Amino acid sequence: MSFKDILFTRQDAVATITMNRPANFNALNLSLSEELNAALEMCGRDHEIRVVVLTGSGKAFCSGGDIKYFEQFAGSQPDEPVYRLLDPLHRVVLNIRQMPKPVLASINGAVGGAGMSLALSCDLRICSSQVKFKQAYTSLGLAPDVGWCLWTGLLAGFSKACEMIFLDPVYDAGQAMAMNLVHKVVEPEALAEETRQWAERLAAGATRSYAVAKAGLNHALLTLLERQLEVERQGVLEAARSGDYQEGLSAFLAKRKPAFKGV
Repeated sequence: MSFKDILFTRQDAVATITMNRPANFNALNLSLSEELNAALEMCGRDHEIRVVVLTGSGKAFCSGGDIKYFEQFAGSQPDEPVYRLLDPLHRVVLNIRQMPKPVLASINGAVGGAGMSLALSCDLRICSSQVKFKQAYTSLGLAPDVGWCLWTGLLAGFSKACEMIFLDPVYDAGQAMAMNLVHKVVEPEALAEETRQWAERLAAGATRSYAVAKAGLNHALLTLLERQLEVERQGVLEAARSGDYQEGLSAFLAKRKPAFKGV
């Protein structure tokens, strides 16, 4: 199968999906989202694939939703691009969680917004020491989606999730590890090798046992995932119809500080 916005490679039992829009910091548009789903579904069906690695090309893992795509609808239908992206992105998250094999995020560069949701939905995360993390939604006048509140609340805790939502700081890789958002931080030049070693170790493991255990974790901790996705869907659509989002988008494009009015 040929792709435009991702690279798909396979080495023995390890499949690697690379988001490949480096000029746009691997921002999520419809094409990239649908191709991620196609690749994940292909990995799920192929019994010879035992591990899936998700990473990005260039300077970012994934910066979140594609603001240039949002800009096209800024005047008359500001919520339209959000609405169009929600379904495929929710399917990406569900495909990752329902994958009966480990999914390893190799976080090579900047992570923001829905890109953070994708990374946190993976089973394991290795991170370059140069990576920066940012919640990003609320600074644009939007609300978190794609399971962000669930992932961040479970991993970093309620207090840190509140800090991210209300203050939207930028965290470095060391801070992300201290908050349990990643499992290991390595120097940039070591990331590929460390990812390979983890993937090969997982590929040599008891795949059926992993699948059963992953299903057990999902049942124990993520039984509300589909409900959470729907709650966040309604929330981000409501935020996308607000005057604050219009102002946030305009300010972002003009590279100025937004003047939010709470409407």
